[in-house]
Amino acid sequence: MIACAIKMIVCSIVLIGGPGPIAFAVLTRAAQSMRYRNTLIPTSKEAPSDATSVSHILLMRAGCVRRVGTGIYEFLPLGVRVLRKIEAIIRQEMDRAGALEVLLPALLPSEYFKETGRWDLFGDTLMRLKDRKGTEYNLGPTHEEIITDLARREIKSYRDLPKNLYQIQTKFRDEPRPRGGLLRCREFSMKDAYSFDVDESRALDSYEKMRGAYTNIFDRMGFRYRMVQADSGAMGGSKSAEFQVLVQSGEDMVAACMQCDYAANLEVATSPPFPPQGPDPKSVPAPEKVHTPKAKTIEQVSKFLGAEPKQFLKSLVYVAGEGLVLVVVRGDHEVNDIKLARALGVDEVFLAAEEDVKKATAAPVGFAGPVGFRGRIVVDQDAASISDGITGANERDHHLKHVQHGRDFEGEVETIRNIIDGDLCPSCGASLGVYRGIEAGHIFVLGTHYSSKMNATYLDEKGESNALVMGCYGIGVSRLVAAIVEQHNDDNGIVWPMSVAPYQVLITQLGQEVEVVAAVAQLEKELEAAGIELLVDDREGRPGGKFKDADLIGIPLRLTVGKRSLDNGGVELKPRTEKNPKNAELVPLADAAKRAIDYVQKALEP
Repeated sequence: MIACAIKMIVCSIVLIGGPGPIAFAVLTRAAQSMRYRNTLIPTSKEAPSDATSVSHILLMRAGCVRRVGTGIYEFLPLGVRVLRKIEAIIRQEMDRAGALEVLLPALLPSEYFKETGRWDLFGDTLMRLKDRKGTEYNLGPTHEEIITDLARREIKSYRDLPKNLYQIQTKFRDEPRPRGGLLRCREFSMKDAYSFDVDESRALDSYEKMRGAYTNIFDRMGFRYRMVQADSGAMGGSKSAEFQVLVQSGEDMVAACMQCDYAANLEVATSPPFPPQGPDPKSVPAPEKVHTPKAKTIEQVSKFLGAEPKQFLKSLVYVAGEGLVLVVVRGDHEVNDIKLARALGVDEVFLAAEEDVKKATAAPVGFAGPVGFRGRIVVDQDAASISDGITGANERDHHLKHVQHGRDFEGEVETIRNIIDGDLCPSCGASLGVYRGIEAGHIFVLGTHYSSKMNATYLDEKGESNALVMGCYGIGVSRLVAAIVEQHNDDNGIVWPMSVAPYQVLITQLGQEVEVVAAVAQLEKELEAAGIELLVDDREGRPGGKFKDADLIGIPLRLTVGKRSLDNGGVELKPRTEKNPKNAELVPLADAAKRAIDYVQKALEP
């Protein structure tokens, strides 16, 4: 009996490729095979009307998820299997890095968020509710406060440190514009981890361990990604990096060097300042007003005056806190709102309404300029280097030529623009490229941002009390399901990487002839004995429909068994990555299982 139990455990181990020479094991159910007619895979030919992203369309069509409400989705059997694979990889790497799994509540008393000030800082994003007694609660958008409360109760001494606690749990955020299916939801699954250390140096050690764990996680899932410098935002803290999955449909923008490892979110990406633009400042004449009828955009004025956009001092009026600020950037550059807010020392900024622009500049939108502007002016460093610029004259249908910062107007010089393709890398000087990405993970060194506010302390070797130094590490687990599909798809459907595929092999049975049924049963038995996760499409139906469903749901390897294939000498073997159906390989029935097993194992190798 013990031997049988051991055999069952061994057969239930599937090797998953990971970083380095070691193979990692994912424990799965003892039963590896599933018959199509016994599961629930409601595929669809049509895309849902509200779907915009590739992953949203394909996950819905493949019967992996279904929409319950705005930003709320339920996972069906295929989707759940992918989700569990992702969770298993995350757990393995977190455990391997020394983190300990906990499970914190999702329903949180408001007092904790009020203690740190985030009850107000989160604003409308926080899901708030009251119980029958009128006590205020919120549904957890993240768990810094709750984990810090746990630490202040349970960690007493330096001997208790370091600690890294993580969970995989549902989070809730009242997103104003849920979109992209699983990419931005109101309810979603997240892995969040929190480290506690004695000082900043040890906290950086914990940060580096998590950086390595995250690299392993995303490598094992088959992502093309970059780790980029990032802004900490509402999370607080001193050091921050994002793991961005590179896809054209991503909502984030990333600047990455073509030669070195430098990469950063546009919110923090920088480039060395341009050298002075234009003639010798001393040779530039005084500002000259020019009539520019019906020309107010950079493109229109550029064409009208025969000047390049990079010669312009584009001026925009922003609301920052309680006041207005005139922001000046080069004509071919764009303001980065987060950089601007950081430079101004406020939480957020936004473009002023047309009425406010008229009051501030005495001119309609499109004719604002810094010369004569009465108020605070912030100038991007590259705009400040233009010696002979063109800008609005604060008068309808008029602009000014020969304008330069420092002579004709004064302003605070900051780095507030977005990086563009071709800018120079601040690390090596090569060219930067700008890419779209999906944020898959985010790691922070929080410092004492939360522990000092919540009095989470420990006693050091001298018996003195010190604030715990924290780190925070998040992965959008359900978002990864969508991110994988965004990167791994073709015109016919999903192309799951082997490590996260809901099943590793699909047997497509064509017909109910005795020899066909027997061959399928033989393959099923051999593959299941080897621990292969197997879906058998035993439905009645036309081959074309079955093949379309097979491509749509994206199982990595398909074995097709029919009377014709058996008469021709065996079983058709076709990887999902092979687009041409004519390139399916015919292998003898006796060899088919071994070929499939070898294919799966090779795909899972490090």
